[in-house]
Amino acid sequence: MSTNERHVPLSLIDFATVYDGETSRDAFLRSVGQAQHAERLGYSRIWYAEHHNMPRIASSAPAVLISHIAAKTETIRLGSGGVMLPNHSPLVIAEQYGTLAELYPDRIDLGVGRAPGTDQRTVLALRRDPRSAESFPQDVQELQGYLAGRSRVPGVTATPGTDTHVPVYILGSSLFGAQLAAKLGLPYSFASHFAPDALKEAVSVYRETYQPSKEHPDPYVIAAVNVTAADTEADAATQNEKVRRGRVESMALRGRKVSQEDLDLLMSSPAAEQILSMLRYSAVGTGEQVREYLEGFTATAQADELMVAIQSPSTEQSLRGMEILADAWGL
Repeated sequence: MSTNERHVPLSLIDFATVYDGETSRDAFLRSVGQAQHAERLGYSRIWYAEHHNMPRIASSAPAVLISHIAAKTETIRLGSGGVMLPNHSPLVIAEQYGTLAELYPDRIDLGVGRAPGTDQRTVLALRRDPRSAESFPQDVQELQGYLAGRSRVPGVTATPGTDTHVPVYILGSSLFGAQLAAKLGLPYSFASHFAPDALKEAVSVYRETYQPSKEHPDPYVIAAVNVTAADTEADAATQNEKVRRGRVESMALRGRKVSQEDLDLLMSSPAAEQILSMLRYSAVGTGEQVREYLEGFTATAQADELMVAIQSPSTEQSLRGMEILADAWGL
């Protein structure tokens, strides 16, 4: 079996998924339990993604969720994966994550992305200008300034926030994020768990053009990947099929319910094929099979750390999958 020396750190991303018949509260209770379980198993960190107007994803306010989960855990790092910065002012985010850093020292990460994390109608409901993404590079630098105690806005200080030095990560799924992270000398996290197409090119561009910074003299790549781990290959395949059907139902039907026969037909459509292509990087199988896949993916992504999206259709199967993965990876 491979050893820790051979393996990169393993982390998790949690969407606070709301299953059928559940409320957001049920999802939050599950997230607490998963974080406590991940801490016991030795995972490095958990990140929570900001999404809006998505009935199955309850992590729309990552800072609030992080604070709640941090109070119920002790050591595991928690962060945003990520905050969609065009939806917010850099000052507000510096204050929010500065507050978290003061409450839970050396446990908070701040991943930031350029996408709105929602549709255009919801962008307007958020009271944001759709053109806000154009100022993303400047907003990241303004945010860094607040957290480092070197405000770029004369007379404005983030309190809390200043001098907390919350680590900032650039999230992306294209060359833009890779180039920006390289230029600013920041760690880079690629969303290959749902946007796999540009992974290799983006990581290569990031590493080749990286400009060392005082905080990060070397490039650092986190690559996201889907995992469905089970005690048997057959069980993993069954779980994976349920996940795939659920993904197509959620994205193609937008909450509309259809019969299983109609869903069967939909699963063979071009629309479903396009949706399922988002799950290209998925490790499915027993612990040994998943470990072998992830070792290959680590090399493909030139990754320094893997961010795992556990893809299981129930709480019990998710927790068991986390255990199988942790054991196989040697955590």
